Amino acid sequence: MSHQEKDSFGAKLGMWLFLFTEMLLFGGVFILYSVYLNRYPKEFGLGGHQLDLVFGATNTVVLLTSSLFAAMSVTAIKRGAKRLTLGLLSVTIGCALVFLCIKYLEWSAKFHHGIYPNSPKLIAGPPGESIFFSLYYLTTGLHGIHVVIGGILMTWTAVMVQKGILNSTDNVTLENVTLYWHLVDLVWIFIFPLYYLIL
Repeated sequence: MSHQEKDSFGAKLGMWLFLFTEMLLFGGVFILYSVYLNRYPKEFGLGGHQLDLVFGATNTVVLLTSSLFAAMSVTAIKRGAKRLTLGLLSVTIGCALVFLCIKYLEWSAKFHHGIYPNSPKLIAGPPGESIFFSLYYLTTGLHGIHVVIGGILMTWTAVMVQKGILNSTDNVTLENVTLYWHLVDLVWIFIFPLYYLIL
């Protein structure tokens, strides 16, 4: 095994360990959700029905599409197709921005209707509904931060591809960033049914 191959293996192993800690983080949030769902099933149902299914479904399609293009960018760079790689990364970054814009619109609509943590409307209602929306903002807010980080990382790797630092023989950084992006996508695949569909 060459020195470069050892470095690549170490980088990939480090990324997988990091992704494991991220899964533990979101796993803890999902466990918390399950505990309160079991305690307040009716109130969670009422809260879930107030979420916009169109926004949620659209963002699901956007993230799935972004993951496809991110995976294709790895294949493209391995084949030495620099322009194609940059194009695919641009679409992925664009999808991240679209996702964040939709999430902003969704949150804005909820705030406009007085639905936010510790709002008078939620305080006056049943406690379970308030807990539902607190978890909703916690989960989607935490996920949104990861989308922002992923978008920044994708932009950074695109710059490295443009400069030729990442190429057909040295592309482990792009692979790792793409793995991170797939995690962001995977987490949303859990968030969407838990908050928008199951209830």
